[in-house]
Order: sequence, then structure tokens, then C-alpha cells
Amino acid sequence: QVQLVESGGGLVQAGGSLRLSCLASGVIFRNYVMGWFRQAPGREREFVAGILGSSIFTNYATSAKGRFTISRDNAKNTVYLQMNDLKPEDTAVYFCAADSHPSRISTTAGSYDYWGQGTQVTVSS
Repeated sequence: QVQLVESGGGLVQAGGSLRLSCLASGVIFRNYVMGWFRQAPGREREFVAGILGSSIFTNYATSAKGRFTISRDNAKNTVYLQMNDLKPEDTAVYFCAADSHPSRISTTAGSYDYWGQGTQVTVSS
């Protein structure tokens, strides 16, 4: 059974940093593209960042470029999202997701096969 479990969310002041982690089980982790999405109240789920299984390529939403960094450790079946210079508009539930298509980083939530339960990130002004 595939499981993705996020951790690392919390409350932080504007300008602060958080590091999210997502531990995967039940999959051959290196074969999956991993993505981070977020969803704020009343808004659609949106792509934040994605990374290929080999870590050769990454992709970021415009809002994340220069502030967020996605990385993965295939030996630990874990993907990370380092978030710096956080802003109140980054407040959302953050989800990790796994896509079995091996060679593209999709920005569409429907492309991903598995999802975690989400972790809340709240940025105060």
C-alpha cells in the first residue's frame, strides 16, 4: 500500500523558513516524479515544485522560484521542500504527491497518482 506522509509544517513569521518532508512507502521511490502542491482556503490546489526521480531536473511555480528548493534523498524515500522568506500568502495546506510517469514534471494535480494527507503552513505578518 502506497503511503506519503508529510511533516514539518507549522506557524512561522513572515520572512522565516520551514522545511517540509514527505516520506514515501510502498513504492519504488526513485521511479516516481515527486511534487509539492498547496491549497489555501477557497482556492484550488496549485503546483509549487516538482523533481524528477534522478533529481536532474526540477520545476517551480513562479511564486516559489528563488525562495523554495525541492530536493530528494532516494536512499531515504524522502522528498523535501525548503521554504525561505515565507510570506503570508504562502499560508496553505501543503501536499506531496507522486507521479509514476518517469520523464516529466507535471504541474497538474490530476497527473499525480498518490497524495499525502497534507501539512498546514501558516505564515503570520
